[in-house]
Amino acid sequence: MTHGRVIQFRKGRHTIHERHFLIELEGVSKRSDAEKFVGKPVEWKSPAGRIIKGKISAAHGGNGIVRAIFEKGLPGQAITTKVSVLTSENKKDKSESGHELEVK
Repeated sequence: MTHGRVIQFRKGRHTIHERHFLIELEGVSKRSDAEKFVGKPVEWKSPAGRIIKGKISAAHGGNGIVRAIFEKGLPGQAITTKVSVLTSENKKDKSESGHELEVK
């Protein structure tokens, strides 16, 4: 699991994309390294314990920053807080340990 920090909303001169955020990943300083995280799931945990999930969509610029799109927009208090990027190792562990139940 890799950690990152929410930097800002993805915004333009006249618009703000409320579900899109820029995330700075720890230990990533180049665009080529950031592109390896495209498609990975991201989770932000609120102070109340609620988890909002998202997905990394693309690299942003040349300094290792990525864009992530969340299911629901994060609150403004999420800026400068930490997010968790789930790697393929975590997905594998979840699938081995968790069983899906069939509803009849």
